[in-house]
Amino acid sequence: MSRVAKYPVKLPNGVEAKLDGDQLTVKGSQGTLGMTVHPDVEIGQEDSQLTFKPSAQAKSWAMAGTTRALVQNMVTGASEGFTKSLEINGVGYRAQASGKTLNLTLGFSHPIEYTLPEGVTVETPKNTVIVLKSADKQQLGQVAAEIRAFRPPEPYKGKGIRYGDEQVRRKEAKKK
Repeated sequence: MSRVAKYPVKLPNGVEAKLDGDQLTVKGSQGTLGMTVHPDVEIGQEDSQLTFKPSAQAKSWAMAGTTRALVQNMVTGASEGFTKSLEINGVGYRAQASGKTLNLTLGFSHPIEYTLPEGVTVETPKNTVIVLKSADKQQLGQVAAEIRAFRPPEPYKGKGIRYGDEQVRRKEAKKK
């Protein structure tokens, strides 16, 4: 049984949630996010908090916990937003942001131009650091994973693109 679903989601000042049938919309200073609520989960709205109640089916507690976690991410994203940072290691590897395009030089014979989807912004404070910002946590993680996939970190020299908090396990070189 999910214990996550038992706790309500508190709406901070400046964030409003609207439930229209099975569509939940959360609006805040960072943007507007929406999702379709699973039919086994009933959402109640009292004052400035949302409560979650599962139906009588056995798997509905798990679905209620998942829904509560998704709604909490929507509320956090609409009020504060999410950031994800990527680091580039390697000689000659660099990144440069220009508008909605991220230009990457990663040791290939050609530069890579990655166009960001709507709702995600990018900054490059240094040419080896990429900072992604978005209100949608899932979309932000997907974009970060796609950028990392261009050149994942390799275990011998550590070259490649890695998340800011990622620890790359290094291997010892082959002995003669």
